[in-house]
Amino acid sequence: MKRALFEEDHELFRDVAQEFNAREIAPHYTQWDRERIMPRSMWIAAGQQGLLGLAVPEEFGGAGMPDYRFRVILDEEFARANHLGAGLALHLHDDMVLPHLLAYGSDELKQQWLPGMVTGEKVTSVAWTEPGAGSDLRGVRTKAVRDGEDWLISGQKTFIGNGISSDASLVLARTDGSTGRGGRDSFSLFMVEKGPGYETGKQLDKMGLKASDTSELFFDSVRVPESNLVGQAGQGLRYVAEQLPQGRLAIAVASSAVARTMYEATVHYTKERNAFGERIIDFQNTRFELADILTEVEVLETYVDRAVVTFNEGQLDAVSAARVKLWASERVKLITDRCLQLHGGYGYILEYPIAQAFLAVRLLSIFGGTSEIMRETVGRHIAR
Repeated sequence: MKRALFEEDHELFRDVAQEFNAREIAPHYTQWDRERIMPRSMWIAAGQQGLLGLAVPEEFGGAGMPDYRFRVILDEEFARANHLGAGLALHLHDDMVLPHLLAYGSDELKQQWLPGMVTGEKVTSVAWTEPGAGSDLRGVRTKAVRDGEDWLISGQKTFIGNGISSDASLVLARTDGSTGRGGRDSFSLFMVEKGPGYETGKQLDKMGLKASDTSELFFDSVRVPESNLVGQAGQGLRYVAEQLPQGRLAIAVASSAVARTMYEATVHYTKERNAFGERIIDFQNTRFELADILTEVEVLETYVDRAVVTFNEGQLDAVSAARVKLWASERVKLITDRCLQLHGGYGYILEYPIAQAFLAVRLLSIFGGTSEIMRETVGRHIAR
């Protein structure tokens, strides 16, 4: 059944995304997964195909396509090709860093970073979380202090996707000189380039999504020019809160895409696999399970698609984004688990996409704010 969400231009873009996955990623992805990092050549190829920085205006080298449905297509094709690590890497670059530069960056900062982000010549990461500050960003201790016309940034970050492969990080740092849990005006955002004092720590070995490199970062009096301040000093947390809906919508979109892909893979598997002289799908329990899963997948898609339309209209608020992220990220875990069960022993073998997806989706209810934080966000809104 054709999705009402998409129009002809989106389906033409799907052809481009499919061709990119087949030509540029599929031949190498197993190696990248093993090495736990993707080469710069992947980013350059994505840029040449027009898959990066879709929302970047033409004046900065982009396609000027803020319609989020194109990003949905991209996520669906990464999921269908089982290249979830690549999808995560692009999400950090396009859904986390880019919106802050577009919304708050000066023309100078945009000119410095956006063209390279579009071509893949400049890869970015988000450096917000720390060993003692995950979902609660007011616990961030990395500090930035003025030194003449510059800032000196010192501190430690962890769980940083693209931390090794990136050229710069969007860093959240304390700028009011306080200690303890900071206030709303205590933090600022900076684009921090790799250079003296900027050290990449050990590569973290995740349970899934291995092709997307993740590491610790250390900053020791890294000198950052005033021009690399994103927006105004003291407004970092406000900016993060304002752009969270897109980041959380992206996680919901990825959840929906994986759910659909794993359902379809399971239908195919149960039609091909025999047991006791019959196809697995010919057992009543299998058909009942698949009927339930299909219903859940379609309900999930409908909910996420509605959120995408709302986002395109500029109406997706933080609470609505928290709800859709909560539902989608929790639901895909259950759907993937049920699909894995129908694969039997093969579902436990890592060369099968269902096993890889089972490990990958476990991140989705943690990343971008845990499910507990999503419930608290929604719950506080209800209690107002």
